Amino acid sequence: MRHQCKKHTLGKPADQRKALLRSLATELFVHGEITTTMTRAKALAPYAQHVISLAKKGDLAARRQAGKYIFDKELTNYIDLETGEVFETMPEGKKLPKETVLRKLFCVIGKKYATRNGGYTKIFRQVPRRGDNAEMALIQLT
Repeated sequence: MRHQCKKHTLGKPADQRKALLRSLATELFVHGEITTTMTRAKALAPYAQHVISLAKKGDLAARRQAGKYIFDKELTNYIDLETGEVFETMPEGKKLPKETVLRKLFCVIGKKYATRNGGYTKIFRQVPRRGDNAEMALIQLT
């Protein structure tokens, strides 16, 4: 029996649901906040918090596991891996790698929440969507 085993199915098959949550989590880590429907935000919150918990560990195994939960796309900035500092252009005298979502997650976001035990996301209600009156929400990293 499935007592006490609630899962947000979002009305989608497992592969589509996994792809949706991966893309939502990736955009959440890139931008810091996203606007989506309330049910998607509620499904995304524990998913994103699990990935941030992996980032707090910071070892190679956690980095490989986190790679399964997000799309590791390349961003336009450069990142200093030791300090977590982000540069828009390549600074003189330094050779820095391009910023990716996984590098940002482990170098910036993981260090930001190193002393916290959960509660990395916050959901705010917004006005309903105009077309279909769907309940909208803003989910952001706190």
